Amino acid sequence: VQLVESGGGSVQAGGSLRLSCTASGFTFSTDCLGWFRQGQGKEREGVATSSFGTLNYADSVKGRFTIARDNAKKTLYLQMNSLKPEDTAMYYCATTGDARWWCPLDTLLYTSWGQGTQVTVSS
Repeated sequence: VQLVESGGGSVQAGGSLRLSCTASGFTFSTDCLGWFRQGQGKEREGVATSSFGTLNYADSVKGRFTIARDNAKKTLYLQMNSLKPEDTAMYYCATTGDARWWCPLDTLLYTSWGQGTQVTVSS
């Protein structure tokens, strides 16, 4: 399994970024995929997940972030709008390696991780 994130950067509050995660080595079209983040000195937390049938978002990003997957390109995206300084973190994509109707935000269920991409939002 290989997951490679890209698209991070530095933006001002209110700005937008789109993260991408290219994947290989597992059944991309059906397995659980998710975006997670870890701020400095904080625990890693779930941001958004995508199953073959449903989407799931953390309350802190609902209405601002959108997760999407392109099965043909084996790429997972995270469109982030109306960014806030508290969104500053390293962002990771991950997979559980199995197919589920509902993909939880629980980091412990995800077995393969990318190396991360840094997002910094200034006020």
